[in-house]
Amino acid sequence: MDDPLIVVVLLLVAAAATAAVAVRDPVRQALVLAVLGVCLALLFTVTQAPDVGLSQLAVGSAVTPLLIMLSVRKVRRRQQDGKEKER
Repeated sequence: MDDPLIVVVLLLVAAAATAAVAVRDPVRQALVLAVLGVCLALLFTVTQAPDVGLSQLAVGSAVTPLLIMLSVRKVRRRQQDGKEKER
């Protein structure tokens, strides 16, 4: 593969990772993590590791953000239920 393409994809990965750290809201952080997973899958594909790229695409950009979003939803529901019980 071309070296400039690898450099561009590495810059995308670095930008997505920085954004994942910089974002404070857990829901938005999960969405940025999904973008990071896609960027990493692209990086693996460009560096001629398509099997690892497919695994990253499935786990890193779909399953992990989904689990994070479901966890955040459950925590927020419990917080709301706790506030309602206090009233």
